[in-house]
Amino acid sequence: MRRLVLLFLVPVLVLTCMLFNYSWLYQEVNPTALASAAIRLALQNADVEAISQSPDKYLVKTIDGIDPFISLMQNRGWTYRDQMGAGIVFVKNGQLLTAGSRKYSKHYMIVTVPEVGAVPPVTSAQETITLTATGDILMHNTVIASGKQGDSYNYDHLFAPIKKLIEEGDYSSVNLESAIAGPASGYTGYPVFNSPDSIANALKNNGFDLAVTASNHTLDRGYSGALRTLDVLRQAGLDTTGTFKTPEEKRNFLVKDIRGVKVGYLAYSYDTNGIPLPQDKPYFYNLLDRDKIISDISALRPEVDLLVLVLHWGVEYSPYPTEQQRKLAKEFFEKGADVILGSHPHVIQPMETMQINGKDKFVIYSMGNSMGNQNGVERNSGVILKLQFTKDLNQGETNLSGVSYTPIFMHPYYINGRQMFRVVPIQATIKAIQAGKDPYLGTDSIPLLQEVLAATNKQLTQPLR
Repeated sequence: MRRLVLLFLVPVLVLTCMLFNYSWLYQEVNPTALASAAIRLALQNADVEAISQSPDKYLVKTIDGIDPFISLMQNRGWTYRDQMGAGIVFVKNGQLLTAGSRKYSKHYMIVTVPEVGAVPPVTSAQETITLTATGDILMHNTVIASGKQGDSYNYDHLFAPIKKLIEEGDYSSVNLESAIAGPASGYTGYPVFNSPDSIANALKNNGFDLAVTASNHTLDRGYSGALRTLDVLRQAGLDTTGTFKTPEEKRNFLVKDIRGVKVGYLAYSYDTNGIPLPQDKPYFYNLLDRDKIISDISALRPEVDLLVLVLHWGVEYSPYPTEQQRKLAKEFFEKGADVILGSHPHVIQPMETMQINGKDKFVIYSMGNSMGNQNGVERNSGVILKLQFTKDLNQGETNLSGVSYTPIFMHPYYINGRQMFRVVPIQATIKAIQAGKDPYLGTDSIPLLQEVLAATNKQLTQPLR
């Protein structure tokens, strides 16, 4: 009997050793306790297993990210708030708790939960807000056709799977690369975009607050088409920035007061694809000009707690920003910007946090796409970015307090032979497929989604050259 037990335990121990890259001498925990937790995970097919107490340490499978650990904490009455680097933040009864995480191997991490008595209470003198952003909307011919319903159009289906994520933000922005110039000149996709008015309603219905209109496609239907685009977006209840109807609009910066935190948005684009800008209306279009941006930052900075730049820039389909972009980002931060949201490349580019004058400043060089039908999975991928900022209401200081993101994918599917589109959150969609709850995707789609998920995570966090 003893021999049978040994024959069983030896392979299990060897397998565990392999899983953890032979890291038995890990210094933070007792190696025997760690091995025991690993064996229990394997035998019970579980996702989380306790390693030790005081402080509590857990071995967590990372195949589903941090969701298993979040579920564990929620069962104990803690509400997930955010992930800040290696810290996983929860709140309960006015107390914040930050669990520390550390990657242990390819598929596992160790999470340490501090004792509750050491957790400082949330002070009422702070206010935390969340800004949400996602990338370019490209209304290709196939996407336009997917919304046709008799003589009208409806595009709520495009963004319905991410509506909840968008609405989680206190203020959510997106970049619209299309004119909304009306039906007279026809609805067309690339290379000169013109979308039905109902795209504006779809954005508002699915939680977006701001449509950025400065892009290389702003003048795809001329100046009059660009003005009508602003009218339609605003009539749908959306804010706009980047293009303006009057000099007064240009001078009155977009500033949102979110529970006492004032956030200003400035948006610029590098070009209009060679279509001339109206010479007698220099206020109309925010051209990406270094000196002008610095001037606008200087004018807006005294009015706000946070200053967000939305920049339509970079090299299309390149996985990296240029050296010039990185220099500009640093300079704009030094002049007073807090966030830079990049668009235009139509693929995801890295994000980074720069420390400027003791404060964290955040830039994502390209968020990829949030709708479209381009060739290649990398051009049909993007992120929903969530940035949290906390303001000390006594001192008036506002700081970046959290960065997280949700990888998304533009999924084409068919209903009664008709091609449709939707943008899906990848991790949640994989779980829905595994549970048999996704209406359009089967288990054969999981490898592709996992590939896109891995590529997105790698692309966002890769070191910049």
